[in-house]
Amino acid sequence: MAKIAYLANSFPAAVEPYGMAEIDELRHRGAEVVPCSAEKTGSFADERLNGFRTETQYLSPFQSVFSAAWLCLRKSSVLLMFLRRILLCGKESPSRRLRALVHTWLGACFATRLEKAGIDHIHVHHGYYGSWIAMVAARLLEINFSLTLHGSDLLLHPSYLDIKLEQCQFCVTISEFNRRHILQRYPQLPPDKVHVRRLGVDSNIPAFRLQVRRDPRHLTILSVGRLHPVKNHEFLIQACDALKRRGLSFNCWIAGEGSERHNLESLITALNLEGEIELLGHVTHEHLGDFYEAADLVVLTSRSEGIPLVLMEAMAREKIVLAPAITGIPELVVDGKTGLLYQPESLDDFVAQVEMVQRARSVLGSLRRSAKEHVLRHFNQRQNLASFCELLMANVASRTQDPCSEELIQGNFYENPVLQ
Repeated sequence: MAKIAYLANSFPAAVEPYGMAEIDELRHRGAEVVPCSAEKTGSFADERLNGFRTETQYLSPFQSVFSAAWLCLRKSSVLLMFLRRILLCGKESPSRRLRALVHTWLGACFATRLEKAGIDHIHVHHGYYGSWIAMVAARLLEINFSLTLHGSDLLLHPSYLDIKLEQCQFCVTISEFNRRHILQRYPQLPPDKVHVRRLGVDSNIPAFRLQVRRDPRHLTILSVGRLHPVKNHEFLIQACDALKRRGLSFNCWIAGEGSERHNLESLITALNLEGEIELLGHVTHEHLGDFYEAADLVVLTSRSEGIPLVLMEAMAREKIVLAPAITGIPELVVDGKTGLLYQPESLDDFVAQVEMVQRARSVLGSLRRSAKEHVLRHFNQRQNLASFCELLMANVASRTQDPCSEELIQGNFYENPVLQ
């Protein structure tokens, strides 16, 4: 039986249910999976999230200190390779280099815990600092690791991604756009090392209760996403101001919580939009279905994305979606066929598209149906989860396999006494 450590920066996370879904599917296929997190999470109201939180192993730089130090001493040649990359190569800032040193120590502590557990493989979710921790731990233990790259971890914060991609056994990413970007930016990578495995949504949409009140005379706009600068809710609020000045009757719900809430509240007040825009805060996934059903238009205004689950969930419910023509989004939203796209950062284009939906929403039935069909065919959660898990299981190298075959594993930083 394969034993896999599944590591994320923060796990479990309510906004990233696909991590839990991947673990469930791997277990269903017979793998023993140990959830791990670099950051400690708080308790959740959701019973499923709390269940994962209870079994997750959280990393600490103060655990197994002596064992980690001894492991570093024994594998000093491995650490020297990482230290050389941190201190002498690349264009990272001094503060990021300092954090990488700390994460290297966390990787050593993580390795000592995995060694006791007999882990065969590490899969790390996202390319943020958790992937550095996983890489260090894997090389110290002489096992393989793989990683999944989504959006911002590849496009906005690719720190040390060159060495992470070089050292991983294989990389999974969620769109063809991302794969092309990786191979163009890191041309030394073998193309067959980077695999596309899309995310997806459940084809069984639960019945809705429609307990959300709405005025049918107004266009109801819904935006779902954490309140973070990359989600660019400020753009949406400014668009609402333009729509109001043009005489459009609408309501706009923004579901999500985050660090930008105060700034967004201030902007809404300054533009006198309290009657049109409502910040809903965190909405549970179950309750979110009611907001999807009540919405006439689901919008996304992010500066950077992978392929958002929000759009998939809306389209699976035959909702009209409007999103920027960036990254992998056009693979999901085919403009005019499965949804609508606007030119990135173009307020005029966004507003014009919303006005068009208001005028034509009663005759957009074919677009809604095409949206649902496209999602269920290409972004089916069950099918895509199966494809991801088959790839991972096929590449898990057991620690009991013949040592001679270890020389063929990507990375090639294993000690071989015969070659030495």
